[in-house]
Amino acid sequence: MQVLLSIPRTLAHCAVASMVSMLLMPAAHAQKPGATQQQLARQSCEGLRRAVAEDQKGAASGPLFLASYRLADNKQGSPPLEPALAGAAFTYDNALAGIALLACGDTASAKRIGDAVVRAMERDPGMPDGRVRNAYRAGPMTEDKAALPGRWDAGKKQWIADAYQVSTATGNVAWAALLLLNLSEAERSQAYLASARKLLGWTEQRTRATNAPDGYNGGWYGWDNAQRAQTWKSTEHNIDIAMAAAWAARAGGSNDAERQQARTALDFVNRMWNASEQRFNIGTKEDGATISTEGSGLDAQLWPLLAAPEGSCAWTRGLEWVEKNHRFGEGYGFSRNPDGIWTEGSAQAAATLVARKGAAPEALWQLLASQRADNGLYYATPSARISTGLAIGPDSAGADFYYYRWPHLGATAWIALAATGFNPFTGKTTAAGAIPSCPT
Repeated sequence: MQVLLSIPRTLAHCAVASMVSMLLMPAAHAQKPGATQQQLARQSCEGLRRAVAEDQKGAASGPLFLASYRLADNKQGSPPLEPALAGAAFTYDNALAGIALLACGDTASAKRIGDAVVRAMERDPGMPDGRVRNAYRAGPMTEDKAALPGRWDAGKKQWIADAYQVSTATGNVAWAALLLLNLSEAERSQAYLASARKLLGWTEQRTRATNAPDGYNGGWYGWDNAQRAQTWKSTEHNIDIAMAAAWAARAGGSNDAERQQARTALDFVNRMWNASEQRFNIGTKEDGATISTEGSGLDAQLWPLLAAPEGSCAWTRGLEWVEKNHRFGEGYGFSRNPDGIWTEGSAQAAATLVARKGAAPEALWQLLASQRADNGLYYATPSARISTGLAIGPDSAGADFYYYRWPHLGATAWIALAATGFNPFTGKTTAAGAIPSCPT
């Protein structure tokens, strides 16, 4: 019989209250980066800066979104880019890229992406409630309203858009908030902090689902005139909210609501810890109540360890589960018993190992280095295609969410974060004190 470790709410309250001191404790176990890691840091940062230069299209300043996928110059080994992805700037990828650019020392470029997020919140074309969409049109923001991705089909004489891209997933909102919080710390900006709080307020108002286990659901899906709630709850989304809300709460001001939000989200994550298997359940099923125990997502296993709230020492055994169930060659795959390497997730594993153990294996750094495309970004996978076991949205007929061998902004950003030792959940490098050692 499966046993779930359900930490009482009083302990979750203590978890959030002591998160600040935990995250500021020195991590003496950090090791000096090796040559491959240092090279990855340089080259991934160069790739991100090149993406900024390419997508700004002559506009050297102002709000800017970066394309999530672009073909390598020689196009060798890559399938044709899906039309729906051409010029699409996913919010999650851009939030990661902005945080990674801060880690790379390019605050000016990071601010351009942050400013694009803020402008998108303020000038949504159809939902003026402070949300962000899952994706926007890549390039400088020159129109009065935030431009959503899509394309004109001359044959059909109609505008073609993607329902997922115009929807709003809770995790993407939380990552947009994390970008703005990182910028508020780097710039000491109350404006970025205020915008991050608006995003957190949106998640509280629109995605909180109090049916047990209390937490935040998947967001809203569909066209503007017919959006419907995604009633499942995700471990990944809730750790994102927990960290963003705790960060906003300790930034000062009127923060009682954010403290409570952090407690709620963190308590959900605690309830997803599967003590009998020493790993995290991925979340709930569609009813928002039944725990989903079958599948696994690598990010849901790693992000709580990288975020490292109080009590997370009990979770470190999850690394052993990841090794047994997500390992593929020298890297890691998205799903349980994966069918290939997920570059982004392998970089997440490297970042978690650096934060938790002080270093990642040289073979893992070399694997990541081998995925560099000639346009400076890194391929999403070495394979032609890998599966995730997940559906893109409720309209999907099955598990149709795949990663392809395309140079990917998100993979590049995670490599930069891992190689520089920068923790996106805390805004600090490992050497500056990210995660304290756990007792053995």
